Amino acid sequence: MSEKEKVDKAIKLYNDGKYQEAIDAFSSVLETCQDNAELYNNIALCYANLGEYEKAEKHYLRAQELNPKLAQVYINLADIYYRRKDMASGIGLVTTGLVELPDNLVLRHYLARFYMEDAKLDLAIDELENILEKQPDNYDVYYDLGRVHFELGNYASAIENFENVLEYKSENAWIYYYLGEAYEANDEIDKALSNFLKAIARNDAFSPAYKKAGILFFARGDYEDAIEYFEDYMNLDIAEEEKAKIKELIERIKKKQNA
Repeated sequence: MSEKEKVDKAIKLYNDGKYQEAIDAFSSVLETCQDNAELYNNIALCYANLGEYEKAEKHYLRAQELNPKLAQVYINLADIYYRRKDMASGIGLVTTGLVELPDNLVLRHYLARFYMEDAKLDLAIDELENILEKQPDNYDVYYDLGRVHFELGNYASAIENFENVLEYKSENAWIYYYLGEAYEANDEIDKALSNFLKAIARNDAFSPAYKKAGILFFARGDYEDAIEYFEDYMNLDIAEEEKAKIKELIERIKKKQNA
C-alpha cells in the first residue's frame, strides 16, 4: 500500500469517528515521514476528539515546530487552550502564529477572544476592529464587540453591534435577548421589552426572556402581562427553587392589583 493510500485510509477512519484506529494508521505513515507536520496535526486532531488533550497538545506543538506556517495547527491548538480556559498559553500561541501568519483573521479572532476571557477588553476591541476593517460582514465579530462594549458599560455601542448581527442572524433568539439587555441597561425600557418579546417569538421555550419580560411589565405597572409571562416562565424547565420565588412574586403582584 502506498503512503497516499495509507493516508487516505487514515482520513476515512477519522471521518468515520474511529479515532484510535486513525491514530494507528497515521502513525504507521509517520514511521517513514517523520518530518511531516500535517501528519502530526492529524494525529493531534484524533487525540483531541478522544478527549486526550495533553497528547493532542504534544503533537500540535511538534507540528508547529516542523512547519511554523501551518495555520490549522495554531487554530486547532488555540481551540484546546480556549476550552481549557488557558488564556496565557492561548495568547502566547496565537501571538506567535500571527508573527508567521499576520493576515490570518481566524487567529486574530482567537486572540480577541482570549483577551476577552482574560479581561483585557481594550485589547480585544483593537483586534476585533482590525478584523472588521478586512471583513466588514463578519457577524461573529460584531457579536463579540457587542459583548465587550456591554461589559465596559458602553451600551449604545453594544446596541449598535448587536443590531449589526441581526442583519445576518435575524432569527437568533439570543441576539434579541442580548439586545434587550443592552437597551435595558441604557434605560430604554420599551425597546428592551420589545426585544425580549422578539426572542420569545423565535424560541417559545427561551426561559430567560420570559423572566425579563415579566420583570419589565411589572416595572411598567402592567400587572396582567407580568403575571402572564411569569406564569409562562414557571411552566418552562427551571429549578424548583426559582419556581418558588416566582410564585411568591406573582402573589405580591396580585396583592398590588387588589390594593
